[in-house]
Amino acid sequence: MSGPGVGFEFPSFPVSWLKRDLLLFAASIGATSDELHFLYELHPNFAAFPTYPIILPFKHTDQEVIDFYARSNSTPIEGVPKFDTKHVLDGERKLQFFKPLPVTSEGKSFEVRSKVLGVYDKGKPGTVIETEQTLVDKDSGEVYTRAVGSGFYVGQGGWGGPKGPKTVNFPPPEGRAPDATRITQTTLETALLYRLNGDYNPLHATPEPGVKMGFGGAIIHGLFSWNTSAHAILEAFGNSNPANLKEFQARFAAPVKPGDKLITEMWKTGEKDKDGFEEVRFIVKVEGGKTVLTNGRALVKIQGETKSKL
Repeated sequence: MSGPGVGFEFPSFPVSWLKRDLLLFAASIGATSDELHFLYELHPNFAAFPTYPIILPFKHTDQEVIDFYARSNSTPIEGVPKFDTKHVLDGERKLQFFKPLPVTSEGKSFEVRSKVLGVYDKGKPGTVIETEQTLVDKDSGEVYTRAVGSGFYVGQGGWGGPKGPKTVNFPPPEGRAPDATRITQTTLETALLYRLNGDYNPLHATPEPGVKMGFGGAIIHGLFSWNTSAHAILEAFGNSNPANLKEFQARFAAPVKPGDKLITEMWKTGEKDKDGFEEVRFIVKVEGGKTVLTNGRALVKIQGETKSKL
């Protein structure tokens, strides 16, 4: 596929993590004491929660807080306008898992390689930039994960670019109750804990940016909801075993406010790939309110499933 910016490669950058980073991440997305293999570094099966790599493009190699706006003011993409990164929202994220993540990057040289898959002009609402990010062992060339994501640059369209292809949707089955349901009760401090993983966007900590963007105040990271729903699915269908998750994706549909109660509803489809991973579809909604994640789809090796936890 060709078009403005397509194939543009951003400079690669090194990433690193410690066991402590994995513990913090698991705790921040709702792992429980029943899942000590994510929460206790001396557990015989201690492992990274599989979606952890989604945070590395924010974290890089940092162990200290950073200036989010300075970091996100990235290399301009050749052939398209320069967009204001202070007014960007997550559109959709998909993560594919190829190799188990080591519990620390120590002794290896990992880097994230990023390239543009498409830049789409949606007119007055804004511009969508779709990118691919791979987590690679620099020495061996092995790819651990591949993420495809889109950022929506609010109010920054109308520059004459292509509108882009129609998006593929994965709605839940019609007329069927969910096969499993999970509840996540957020607090006023949820985003203040999650941001310590490396995503220090002020939008999630202080009211002013959210007021300017029309949200009325701070909102919770979209990737918090995304990661907590991954946790819900792996716990409900995959026996909390990281090897049982092969792909995971969802589209960000509405903001989550601190204190909202999130409801993740999940449906098995019966469709399996050649390796025995079954497609699970899901949505996440705020109790009494909007659906906040749509287009939810995961490939899971079904094991030890449990029903609703309400």
